[in-house]
Amino acid sequence: MTLRTTILALALASALATPAMARDLLAGEVDTEIPAIPGVVGEDADWDIAWMGPMAADGMATAPDGRLLFAQEQSNAIWALWPDGQSFVEVPYVLGAGAVSVDGQGRMIAVERACSDPGLSAMTCNKVSAVVLLSPARTVIADHQADGSPLGRLNDVQADGHGGAWFTEGALWHTDAAGNVSRVAEAENFTNGLVLSPDGRTLYVTDRMAILAFDVGADASLSNRRTFATLGDTQGFGGDGMTVDADGRLYVTGDAGVYVYAPDGAQLGVIPVPRRSITLAFAGPDRRTLLVGALGAVTPAGEAWVPAEGVRNIAMTIYAIPTLAAGVR
Repeated sequence: MTLRTTILALALASALATPAMARDLLAGEVDTEIPAIPGVVGEDADWDIAWMGPMAADGMATAPDGRLLFAQEQSNAIWALWPDGQSFVEVPYVLGAGAVSVDGQGRMIAVERACSDPGLSAMTCNKVSAVVLLSPARTVIADHQADGSPLGRLNDVQADGHGGAWFTEGALWHTDAAGNVSRVAEAENFTNGLVLSPDGRTLYVTDRMAILAFDVGADASLSNRRTFATLGDTQGFGGDGMTVDADGRLYVTGDAGVYVYAPDGAQLGVIPVPRRSITLAFAGPDRRTLLVGALGAVTPAGEAWVPAEGVRNIAMTIYAIPTLAAGVR
């Protein structure tokens, strides 16, 4: 695999050469009708395919120049996706890369799941999960709890702007830049995605059907836990990845698609996605493209990607839609 390669989606050139509404549905996709949401998406907006492949594209973030970043656990790498449709390995050797986050100073922080992928459970490995700084210098921030026990299979991560990060693994955790790890909030059900508001004063965390909100102190401490919103019509594992736009709206992936909330918690609408969405981020030079990672993909021949028996199917597609809203710069 080369470091810079044409994405699999370009193998579907005939499908992408026509407007998204005109193309036939691919195997595993469902038809979607995008409702206009004032200030978010226009009435003519529709999904296009930006990338797809047989491995994951999870834990998305946006690079300072607008490139999309995503974690790929199976290739042990953080990938970048350019607006022109090219993808390449941004950071190699990120063992079991699970998610990535970039703070306002350009520090890139990721979670390494090491050898905890259920699809590789037979693998012999003595590495442990960790929260790692990938740039400007590469170092392990934390790889154990205060009592010395391992961190477990880490889920998502959000840089705190001070060189540390919050992360999820059953509950909500925080590590400062010195590697001091603390459990900062218990979950009622299952924590998953997390994201900061544009002003950095509120941290949102999904807890299955609930979206929790916390006030963030100047020292990254959390207070005033509350339920910001509830995903009333989603099923399965509930809310997953989240992002915000520059006006403070919150976007949450779930079974019905991308839920959009106003800063006061009012639901503005749902953007349906052709596949089950799990992660998302705004990208592009103007941050006016919403990219969503969803489960499932097809081969270049257009057939549903099906791995060999006994191999976990982690194929994904990244969809893109133009937006009226702009992501945070």
